[in-house]
Formats: sequence, structure tokens, C-alpha cells
Amino acid sequence: MDILASHGSILVMIAAIVGFFMAWGIGANDVANAMGTSVGSKALTIKQAIIIAMIFEFAGAYLAGGEVTSTIRKGIIDPSYFAAIPEQLVFGMISALLAAATWLLIASILGWPVSTTHSIVGAIIGFAAIGVSPETVAWGKVLGIVGSWVITPLISGVIAFLIFNSAQKLIFDTDKPLDNAKRYVPFYMFLAGFVLSLVTIKKGLKHIGLDNIDLGVVNFELDGAGGYYLAIIVAVIVAVIGKYFITRLRFEQDADKSAHYANVEKVFATLMVVTACCMAFAHGSNDVANAIGPLAAVVSIIDNGGEIVKKSPLVWWILPLGGLGIVAGLAIFGHRVIATIGKGITHLTPSRGFAAELAAACTVVIASGAGLPISTTQTLVGAVLGVGMARGIAAINLNVVRNIVVSWVITLPVGAGLSIIIFWTLQSVFT
Repeated sequence: MDILASHGSILVMIAAIVGFFMAWGIGANDVANAMGTSVGSKALTIKQAIIIAMIFEFAGAYLAGGEVTSTIRKGIIDPSYFAAIPEQLVFGMISALLAAATWLLIASILGWPVSTTHSIVGAIIGFAAIGVSPETVAWGKVLGIVGSWVITPLISGVIAFLIFNSAQKLIFDTDKPLDNAKRYVPFYMFLAGFVLSLVTIKKGLKHIGLDNIDLGVVNFELDGAGGYYLAIIVAVIVAVIGKYFITRLRFEQDADKSAHYANVEKVFATLMVVTACCMAFAHGSNDVANAIGPLAAVVSIIDNGGEIVKKSPLVWWILPLGGLGIVAGLAIFGHRVIATIGKGITHLTPSRGFAAELAAACTVVIASGAGLPISTTQTLVGAVLGVGMARGIAAINLNVVRNIVVSWVITLPVGAGLSIIIFWTLQSVFT
């Protein structure tokens, strides 16, 4: 306790710096893979992707980043073990952040899309199980999280496979692909609009204190069915605007079929911009928790004089810090992982990239609703693999996939190992 009283402000400063470093790592690695499909399919240049990601990631992190924070913090380790030794939890959270951030930096240099969720989970398990006691870890919860790593790529892969195949059947494998694109693409826009609005309404608006939206004529209760009605209205507006712009597109009708395909891909390229924004927002809201969860825990313990409270309101500066860190990491270092996801796994066109991104966004919504700390990285890699599989196993670069899978497997032990070393170092410095 005395440590927290005498060194409290220094520990908060260290935690804030390390939290920013972790958010930087998330930007360099995780956000990069959210944008990789758009860049790989040539729907966006790398510069445009980074600008879009900056705006929407920050918005997602700042507006919607509160939901997942609690799961990471209170689910994996049992805080009651630390009631008598709160300073150990503070050291642990700082070391977990620094360990995960260090691994993300190494992985980003190598261009490996690893999971920030794995990194932080591994690091938290490491300091708690080895540094304190194996009993502090809720192993049942850990198994659930490990299970979600297998399930989420599977779900997103299947959804991507279905979306891509539906586009093939309805649009590409027909006599008039362009006319069919004009007919069916608004439905895809409706789906994208619905998924994005749902994640915004259910996750984002609650945290700004908006519980209902009163339009005068009708009042939407965001927690109940009103949220879904509102998402449907937004989706209809998106689809109508999309339909208007798509019918305005003028293409040579008597051109050969390959030119038609190219024109249809242009339509999907426009959609990719929408889904890229979707993914960036969903990602900002979901993954910023990995950086700010442990930081919020440290600040809360020190503010409460060593008392570990179950729920604590986020201090005002924590979310912007996470948002800024993510943006900085992406801008400075994001291009390496973007290349792996966008070009390395399989050849992406805008229609394939759209299927992958929309599937990943759907999976993020499903998982966030269930309160699962999923890995957006794996969701997206799963979705890209799903699209590749739709074209046969030969379309996938198995070497790249092998490297990615190996990097996933070693993320947990590396995070845990680094975290233990840093934890012991902090203990010896401050005690």
C-alpha cells in the first residue's frame, strides 16, 4: 500500500506511456490488417487507407471503446487475490502492457499480423500465474477465449465464403454482370449499413450517455428493439443513396465481358470504402480495450487508494490516449502488415475484399454482442482465407498462411514470458 501512496503518480505516468505504446502497437499491427484488404484489392491507396483509418479508428475508440474493457480486466484474473497486495496488480498491468506492446513491435517489423488480444491476454496470464499464483487466473475463462480464436476465424471464413459465392452467382457468373450489379449491389450496401449502424448504436452511443433518440414523431430506445429499427433505417438510407449513385454510372454496354467485370469491380471498390470505414470503426471500438483496459485498472486502483473496485468509470484522458496511439502506430508503421494481408495470402479484387471485410465486420458485431474478446486479426485472416477457399486451395499462398499461424501460436507464450521478466524488474525497482 505504501508503494502506491508514495509512487502513485509515477506509476500512473509509466502506465500512461506504456498504454500509449501498446495502442501504437495495435495501430501498427491490428489496424493495418483491417485496412489490408482495401489496399490489396487496389480500392484504396495506402495513403487514403491510413487517413480513413485515422478518422474512423479514433471515432470507434473514443465513442465506443468502453464495452470490451471490462471483460479483459476482470474476466481473466480474479482481482480478489490482489485485495491485500494491490501494488502487485499495478505492476502486473504495467508489465502486461509493455510486454504485449514489445511483441507487437517485433511482429510489425516482420510484417506478421498477430493478435493484440492474444498478446495482452498472454501477458496478463504470465504475470498473474508465475509472478503471483496460478490460482489468480480464471482458467475456464482463458479456455473460452482460446476457443473463440478457433471459432471466430471459422465464422468469418464461412460468412465470407457465402457472401463471395452469392456475388459470384448473382453478378459475375451471369450474362449481364453489370445490370445485375446495379440490381443486387444495393442489397450488399444495406447489409453493410445495417452491420455498421448496429455496432455504432449498440456499442458507441451508450457510452456517450445516449440511451434513446427522440425524432419527435418516434422515440427509439437504443437498448431494446429501437436500436435495431434505427439500424434498419440507416441501412435503407445507405442502400438508397448507393442505388442512386450506381444507376448514375455510365459504362459501355457493347464492350466485351472482361470490361464488364472490370466495371463491376469498380462498383465493389466503392463498397470497399464503406466496409473499410465499417471495419475501422468496429475495430477501434473493439481493440482499444486491449490498451486501455490494463491502464484503466492501474488508474482506478491508485485513485481509490489501493482498493480494487469491480467497475470504475473511465478517466476522461484514457480513451483519447488510446485513440491517438492507434493512429500514430498506423501512420508510422502500418504499411508492412497491410502488405501481408492485402497481397500475401491470396490475390484480392474489390469484390473478394468486400466479401472478406463485410464478413469480418459481421463477426466482430456478433462477438462484441456476446462480450467475447475476439481477435479482429484472426477474424479478418479467416475471412480472407474463406474468400480464397471459394476459388480453390491453389489460390492461397500456404507459406504466408503457415507463417501467420506460427506467429499466432507463439504470441501467447512470448507475451507471457516478456511480462514475467518486466514484472520482476518492476518489483525489484519499487520494493
